Amino acid sequence: MRALFLDRDGVLNVLRPNDYVKCPDELEILPQVAEALSLCRPHFDHIIVVTNQQGIGKGLMTEDDLSTVHAKLLQALPMIDAIYHCPHLERMHSFDRKPNIGMALRARRDHPGLRLRDSVMVGDSMTDMLFGRRAGMTTVLVGDHSDAARSRPWLVDQAYPDLYTFANTL
Repeated sequence: MRALFLDRDGVLNVLRPNDYVKCPDELEILPQVAEALSLCRPHFDHIIVVTNQQGIGKGLMTEDDLSTVHAKLLQALPMIDAIYHCPHLERMHSFDRKPNIGMALRARRDHPGLRLRDSVMVGDSMTDMLFGRRAGMTTVLVGDHSDAARSRPWLVDQAYPDLYTFANTL
């Protein structure tokens, strides 16, 4: 089985620079994301979100706050099968925090038969790309990061302006 792993902020919803999506009202799904996931669905056994959420570790929101945000996300994008998050601060060097692969291993444990080497990681940062590479996945960078992709070609297998453009290549 193969999965489509997706970062959340900047891939599925609008990135809030220097801030966090702390409540459902702050969650703004990016244009054409629902259509993109519908195009992806036939190509993947699972669609899984993996997201660092250190706003919890900073005390800016709670696990319950994040749960309500994710409930809204799942309502808007019901094709998502699972969401994994890491609440730890970057300085804690948690095994679950991307670019470490704890969330990928949890997903593999929870979805027997999932093969990470047959899976794809779509993200908007080099941290996402390193997570995907370390887990053995194909990496897809979305957004306006052409300089970053050129400077680290060993991390980025494919680059597209957004998730919808990627989905149309499947």
